Amino acid sequence: MMLRVGYRLIYECEQHTPMMLMLNTHFSCVQNVRSADLLVVNPPVGIAQYRDGFGNLCSRLVAPPGRFEMSTTALLDVSDRPEETAFWGHQHPVEELPDECMVFLLGSRYCETDLLSEVAWELFGKVQPGRDRVQAICDFVHRHIDFGYEFARSTKTACHVYRERRGVCRDFAHLAVTFCRAMNIPARYCTGYISDVGVPPPHSAMDFAAWFEAYVGGSWQTFDPRNNVPRIGRVLMARGRDAADVAISNTFGPAKLVEFTVHCAPEEG
Repeated sequence: MMLRVGYRLIYECEQHTPMMLMLNTHFSCVQNVRSADLLVVNPPVGIAQYRDGFGNLCSRLVAPPGRFEMSTTALLDVSDRPEETAFWGHQHPVEELPDECMVFLLGSRYCETDLLSEVAWELFGKVQPGRDRVQAICDFVHRHIDFGYEFARSTKTACHVYRERRGVCRDFAHLAVTFCRAMNIPARYCTGYISDVGVPPPHSAMDFAAWFEAYVGGSWQTFDPRNNVPRIGRVLMARGRDAADVAISNTFGPAKLVEFTVHCAPEEG
């Protein structure tokens, strides 16, 4: 299935404003790319790119005063089948984990493992370790949180989400990641596109989505507590410890986001 993804963001800047952006598909998707998502900005400015410590492609630029637009579109050849569950799902003892996993066992800006560790063990301590335990965490989070864009808050952490029982997809992911880490399962936060293919209407406005990956069965496996069902057309953009590591934009000066649209749908024709 040919999937067209992209976005259009418009900022109003009061002055020359440095920005750091994380708005490209992840290099792990390269085998699917038929038309690459090159960043286009208007008015034109210089763009420098680098990869951060998690392998995400980051773009640096300085936006001029006034209206500043950035956009891209990409075409990817992806499966038209729902995601499949990995066959292996055992949990590794901490002492046997690869070094790369260790940072994803630690608390982070939005994932306070120290505050929710006792809760996690009370809820999931008797569940079979490994993939079954991760799925039990997703089931709980999916039931525990009421979804709504009006519940979004940039300062909301996993502990807030657990207590308030409402949030957006990033909050679902943060709470599940925190519970996993508290249960000694490495978990990393992911962001990207998810299509509505196979989902009955009505569909909400398209947005970037958040999910997570847990290290079980000797590999990083995808879990999605917000949707909690296999989806068609998931496209990774970035991974990190939590949303602070994969923000679509960081602005180093006064800038207001005035327009935000995301597209992710099968290519017509």
